Amino acid sequence: MPPKLTLISHLLCPYVQRAVIILQEKQLPYERIDIDLSAKPDWFLRISPLGKTPVLLADEQAIFESSVICEYLDEITGERMHPAAPITRAQHRAWMEFASSALNAIGAMYNAPDAQTLDAKAGELRAKFRQLEAALDSASHAGPYFSGDTFRMVDAAFAPVFRYFDAFDAIADFGIFNEAPRVKTWRSALQRRASVQNAVRSDYPNLLRDFLLRRESELSRLMRRQQLSVQ
Repeated sequence: MPPKLTLISHLLCPYVQRAVIILQEKQLPYERIDIDLSAKPDWFLRISPLGKTPVLLADEQAIFESSVICEYLDEITGERMHPAAPITRAQHRAWMEFASSALNAIGAMYNAPDAQTLDAKAGELRAKFRQLEAALDSASHAGPYFSGDTFRMVDAAFAPVFRYFDAFDAIADFGIFNEAPRVKTWRSALQRRASVQNAVRSDYPNLLRDFLLRRESELSRLMRRQQLSVQ
């Protein structure tokens, strides 16, 4: 029998989404406990040495860091979500790290203090997705997913990355995917995946929008000007 699983999460954490997607794909029953990261409970700090979400409790034993959680969930269940070939598996894991670097770049973009910095950070993201586009091209990408017809763990890593652009696209045209048509198609395929859709609550778009508005960044100022223009 699989262990009793409890996922400690935050409603907006993209790394939590990775773990939820794997749990959904594996059809594993679990309990989810959402916490406020601005007021972390003492019990959470005792089980999360880095003070970050997600944390997975497996029969009350704590596992932290999303990549480790996802690998653990893959190992305790049947068919693996990584490719069988060691070199391909290693390459997929490397691209999962690239997805984490893209999340860092996204954070820098929505925290950009002025228009010049926002443009620069958007440019960095465009460059990242050009790199990703080249990787898909070199792999003779036949879609709809990263490595073909099979949904892999690397797809679960990128789905939360792409989800941010649902919000960004509604604010302005940053041209992030203009030079990455294969990436754009991949993004659309992930949006249609049930596990990706169910990785967040139905009110996630509003929660994310409120979060972005509170950043007091150039992006939040764009959002406020947009609100005024439609009133």
